[in-house]
Amino acid sequence: MTTAPLPSDKPVAPPRTTPVDAKKILTEVLKYTGLLAVAIAVIGGGLGYYFASTDGLISALIGTALAVLFASITAASIIGAMRFDIAAFFGIVMGAWLLKIVVFIVILALLRDAPFVQTMVLFLTVIAGAVGTMLIDVIVVFRSRLGYASNVTLPAPIDETSPRTDRDRD
Repeated sequence: MTTAPLPSDKPVAPPRTTPVDAKKILTEVLKYTGLLAVAIAVIGGGLGYYFASTDGLISALIGTALAVLFASITAASIIGAMRFDIAAFFGIVMGAWLLKIVVFIVILALLRDAPFVQTMVLFLTVIAGAVGTMLIDVIVVFRSRLGYASNVTLPAPIDETSPRTDRDRD
């Protein structure tokens, strides 16, 4: 037979909630993406200039700008869409994704026959930017300790001074 829990003189603590701050995470992603862009512009631009002179430098800067533009569109669309309901959120994010594809195709079509573009340098800087921004996304989200579920109400902390029942021991 179990004993009934004794009433406590202490007030019951209100339930705790888990805060979700995706905007902070995405602004951190944008900050690190900016640092990545500077690194790619300096390293890629230097190597591009070394191997293909001014055309290589220009191509590296264009590739860096493309990588930053696409990463920024993703983060900005998510930050902007967080104000809306779930259907509008996914519509905005998917619209931004389609916009990135169209812009990428248009820019590549315009630059395809440009005399100042060194295609290998452009390709390598775009790839470096894409891989770098993916790594930034993974690292920032991994370190953020963002919960798997939002707006979760957690139970109050257990008061170790209160008497335990058989039910509490499971």
